Amino acid sequence: MKDKKIRTPKIILIVIAAVIGCLWLYNMVDVFFNGMFIDWFTANYTTPYMTKDDFYIYQPNWGSVKVLLLQALILVVLICIAAVHLTSRYQSAKKVRESITETSNMIRRYMAGDRDVEEVFPAGYEEIAMQMTAIKNDMQRREQTLKEEVSRKNDLIVYLAHDLKTPLTSVIGYLSLLEEAPDMPAAQKAKYVHISLEKALRLEQLINEFFEITRYNLQQIVLEKERIDLSYMLIQMADEFYPILQGHGNTVQVQAKEGIMIYCDPLKLARVFNNILKNAVAYSYPDTVIEIEVQEREEEIVVLFCNHGRTIPKQKLETIFEKFFRLDSARATNTGGAGLGLAIAKDIVELHGGTIMAESESELTTFTVTLPQS
Repeated sequence: MKDKKIRTPKIILIVIAAVIGCLWLYNMVDVFFNGMFIDWFTANYTTPYMTKDDFYIYQPNWGSVKVLLLQALILVVLICIAAVHLTSRYQSAKKVRESITETSNMIRRYMAGDRDVEEVFPAGYEEIAMQMTAIKNDMQRREQTLKEEVSRKNDLIVYLAHDLKTPLTSVIGYLSLLEEAPDMPAAQKAKYVHISLEKALRLEQLINEFFEITRYNLQQIVLEKERIDLSYMLIQMADEFYPILQGHGNTVQVQAKEGIMIYCDPLKLARVFNNILKNAVAYSYPDTVIEIEVQEREEEIVVLFCNHGRTIPKQKLETIFEKFFRLDSARATNTGGAGLGLAIAKDIVELHGGTIMAESESELTTFTVTLPQS
């Protein structure tokens, strides 16, 4: 209704302007260019005849006049069409600009405040309202995820800083005892040296976690792909894990037929499998078997890692691939780490165009890595 009230005066003004323009043009032709027009018309559209009194009479050449009138009519029609078209385009462009400005203002008000979408977007903006609601919800989820990630990272750094003191204090204490008692019995001295070495190794592990945390945000993963034998890679990795497996009483069984080829970055993919297997060993029951199975499907390869251990709660399973997440929050244990292993694994798998997921029920945890064959 408001637009109609605004449009009506504009149309009236355009009509008045057109009438004034026509009157001005008629006046210019009739007054200022009268002689020129008559001479041109007489020369081109009339035929002279001499009367008995030796006067010339100019008779119009009606055929030529009809052609002139037709041309003039066509010209006037074309000018009117051009004027209407230009006016319409101008009005449309103006209306679009106003609509864009109005829409951007509504979006700004909605994104900046806590107002409901119905309060900001009137009828007719339902599609934009739905899209903006989805975008805002996604941004809020991302913001919340980032806050939780930063919070976990800060907590982890605080725990690490606190944990660094314990092994360092022990190393200093036992080395001080060794220095103060050079004639200490050999058995006791060996015991203190062994304890100092264990604490120093634990200190090195904590320092490496610090470096891993600070390095993660700076690294950029770039793939260098080539064709490799996936079966051979998994068997070789299982052999390299033998000392770690022995220390925990676990064994690994690889079920994969020979010659399964895949196009990938071998170093990055080995890191994925290494992180998953390390996680499986850390959370497996002692003296249990960790199974690795390779399945070939249509245009994809699936690698399954199954271990027997405590069932992972569903709420933790949903966040297991987030950065700085650890299954055990107790820093006294040696399991876990900086909580980046599975997050890095997910990034590498997704860069390969694949997926990674985890399932856990009835004390059986399965990590599934799906990769394209080419």
